[in-house]
Amino acid sequence: MTKEMQENDFIVSKTDLKGRITYVNKIFMTMADYKEEELLGKPHNIIRHPDMPRAVFKLLWDRVQNKEEIFAFVKNKTKNGDDYWVYANVTPSLDANGHIIGYYSVRRKPNPKALKIIEGLYAKMLSAERSGGMEASTQVLLDALVANGGMSYDEFISFIQE
Repeated sequence: MTKEMQENDFIVSKTDLKGRITYVNKIFMTMADYKEEELLGKPHNIIRHPDMPRAVFKLLWDRVQNKEEIFAFVKNKTKNGDDYWVYANVTPSLDANGHIIGYYSVRRKPNPKALKIIEGLYAKMLSAERSGGMEASTQVLLDALVANGGMSYDEFISFIQE
Protein backbone atom coordinates (compact mmCIF):
# COMPACT_ATOMS: atom_id res chain seq x y z
CA MET A 1 0.00 0.00 0.00
CA THR A 2 1.24 3.49 -0.79
CA LYS A 3 0.83 6.12 1.90
CA GLU A 4 0.52 9.77 0.94
CA MET A 5 1.77 12.81 2.78
CA GLN A 6 -0.63 15.65 3.49
CA GLU A 7 -0.11 18.98 1.75
CA ASN A 8 1.16 20.74 4.91
CA ASP A 9 3.25 17.85 6.29
CA PHE A 10 6.99 18.26 6.76
CA ILE A 11 9.08 15.24 7.64
CA VAL A 12 12.25 16.26 9.47
CA SER A 13 15.26 14.20 10.45
CA LYS A 14 18.88 14.72 11.42
CA THR A 15 21.76 12.29 11.15
CA ASP A 16 25.35 12.14 12.28
CA LEU A 17 28.27 11.92 9.85
CA LYS A 18 27.71 8.19 9.32
CA GLY A 19 24.02 8.62 8.48
CA ARG A 20 22.74 7.39 11.86
CA ILE A 21 19.52 9.05 12.93
CA THR A 22 19.85 11.58 15.77
CA TYR A 23 16.44 13.27 15.47
CA VAL A 24 13.06 12.57 13.88
CA ASN A 25 9.82 14.52 14.11
CA LYS A 26 6.40 13.01 14.78
CA ILE A 27 5.36 13.06 11.10
CA PHE A 28 8.46 11.02 10.23
CA MET A 29 7.48 8.40 12.80
CA THR A 30 3.86 8.37 11.63
CA MET A 31 4.74 8.01 7.94
CA ALA A 32 7.41 5.36 8.54
CA ASP A 33 5.39 3.43 11.16
CA TYR A 34 8.28 3.46 13.65
CA LYS A 35 8.58 4.61 17.24
CA GLU A 36 11.31 7.08 18.12
CA GLU A 37 13.33 4.51 20.06
CA GLU A 38 13.30 2.21 16.99
CA LEU A 39 14.86 4.97 14.86
CA LEU A 40 17.38 6.87 16.98
CA GLY A 41 20.89 5.57 16.42
CA LYS A 42 19.82 3.49 13.41
CA PRO A 43 21.09 4.07 9.87
CA HIS A 44 18.77 6.37 7.91
CA ASN A 45 18.61 3.71 5.20
CA ILE A 46 16.32 1.75 7.53
CA ILE A 47 13.56 3.31 5.39
CA ARG A 48 15.29 2.84 2.01
CA HIS A 49 12.99 1.30 -0.55
CA PRO A 50 14.44 -1.30 -2.96
CA ASP A 51 12.88 0.60 -5.89
CA MET A 52 15.36 3.45 -5.34
CA PRO A 53 18.37 3.50 -7.67
CA ARG A 54 21.67 3.54 -5.77
CA ALA A 55 22.90 6.21 -8.20
CA VAL A 56 20.43 8.71 -6.69
CA PHE A 57 21.90 8.16 -3.23
CA LYS A 58 25.44 8.41 -4.57
CA LEU A 59 24.57 11.79 -6.08
CA LEU A 60 22.95 12.84 -2.80
CA TRP A 61 25.95 11.84 -0.67
CA ASP A 62 28.45 13.36 -3.11
CA ARG A 63 26.62 16.67 -2.94
CA VAL A 64 26.11 16.92 0.82
CA GLN A 65 29.65 15.77 1.58
CA ASN A 66 30.77 18.66 -0.65
CA LYS A 67 28.77 21.03 1.62
CA GLU A 68 26.03 21.46 -1.00
CA GLU A 69 22.30 21.01 -0.57
CA ILE A 70 20.31 18.73 -2.83
CA PHE A 71 16.67 18.18 -3.67
CA ALA A 72 15.54 14.71 -4.69
CA PHE A 73 12.47 12.55 -5.03
CA VAL A 74 12.75 9.54 -2.74
CA LYS A 75 10.57 6.48 -2.29
CA ASN A 76 10.72 5.25 1.30
CA LYS A 77 9.66 1.98 2.90
CA THR A 78 7.68 1.80 6.14
CA LYS A 79 8.28 -0.66 8.95
CA ASN A 80 5.35 -2.80 7.79
CA GLY A 81 6.35 -2.78 4.11
CA ASP A 82 4.18 0.06 2.78
CA ASP A 83 5.81 2.86 0.84
CA TYR A 84 5.58 6.63 0.48
CA TRP A 85 7.17 9.24 -1.78
CA VAL A 86 8.79 12.45 -0.58
CA TYR A 87 10.34 15.53 -2.13
CA ALA A 88 13.47 15.81 -0.01
CA ASN A 89 15.85 18.66 0.71
CA VAL A 90 19.07 17.42 2.31
CA THR A 91 21.73 19.78 3.64
CA PRO A 92 24.90 19.37 5.63
CA SER A 93 24.92 20.77 9.16
CA LEU A 94 28.08 22.79 9.78
CA ASP A 95 29.80 23.85 12.99
CA ALA A 96 31.14 27.37 13.60
CA ASN A 97 34.35 26.48 11.73
CA GLY A 98 32.50 25.24 8.64
CA HIS A 99 33.09 21.55 9.32
CA ILE A 100 30.28 19.09 8.58
CA ILE A 101 28.88 17.69 11.82
CA GLY A 102 25.83 15.92 10.42
CA TYR A 103 23.00 16.15 7.93
CA TYR A 104 19.54 17.64 8.03
CA SER A 105 16.62 16.69 5.82
CA VAL A 106 13.18 18.17 5.35
CA ARG A 107 10.70 16.32 3.16
CA ARG A 108 7.35 17.39 1.84
CA LYS A 109 4.66 16.02 -0.42
CA PRO A 110 5.87 15.58 -3.99
CA ASN A 111 3.94 16.90 -6.96
CA PRO A 112 1.90 13.93 -8.31
CA LYS A 113 2.77 14.96 -11.89
CA ALA A 114 6.47 14.85 -10.99
CA LEU A 115 6.09 11.34 -9.57
CA LYS A 116 4.83 10.02 -12.92
CA ILE A 117 8.06 11.26 -14.50
CA ILE A 118 10.31 10.13 -11.64
CA GLU A 119 8.80 6.65 -11.32
CA GLY A 120 9.53 5.96 -14.99
CA LEU A 121 13.02 7.43 -14.79
CA TYR A 122 13.89 5.52 -11.61
CA ALA A 123 12.60 2.25 -13.13
CA LYS A 124 14.92 2.76 -16.13
CA MET A 125 17.80 3.68 -13.83
CA LEU A 126 17.21 0.61 -11.66
CA SER A 127 17.09 -1.66 -14.71
CA ALA A 128 20.35 -0.18 -16.02
CA GLU A 129 21.88 -0.53 -12.55
CA ARG A 130 21.02 -4.22 -12.41
CA SER A 131 22.68 -4.94 -15.74
CA GLY A 132 25.45 -2.34 -15.91
CA GLY A 133 26.06 -1.06 -12.40
CA MET A 134 25.84 2.40 -10.96
CA GLU A 135 27.64 3.96 -13.93
CA ALA A 136 24.91 2.73 -16.29
CA SER A 137 22.22 4.02 -13.95
CA THR A 138 23.90 7.43 -13.76
CA GLN A 139 24.08 7.52 -17.56
CA VAL A 140 20.31 7.00 -17.77
CA LEU A 141 19.87 10.06 -15.54
CA LEU A 142 22.32 12.12 -17.61
CA ASP A 143 20.56 11.08 -20.83
CA ALA A 144 17.22 12.17 -19.34
CA LEU A 145 18.67 15.58 -18.53
CA VAL A 146 19.91 15.96 -22.12
CA ALA A 147 16.50 14.87 -23.42
CA ASN A 148 14.94 17.63 -21.31
CA GLY A 149 16.85 20.39 -23.05
CA GLY A 150 20.14 19.92 -21.26
CA MET A 151 18.83 21.02 -17.87
CA SER A 152 21.05 20.52 -14.86
CA TYR A 153 19.89 17.97 -12.30
CA ASP A 154 18.78 20.80 -9.98
CA GLU A 155 16.86 22.58 -12.74
CA PHE A 156 15.11 19.36 -13.76
CA ILE A 157 14.08 18.39 -10.22
CA SER A 158 12.83 21.90 -9.46
CA PHE A 159 10.99 22.14 -12.79
CA ILE A 160 9.01 18.92 -12.35
CA GLN A 161 8.16 19.65 -8.70
CA GLU A 162 6.51 23.00 -9.58
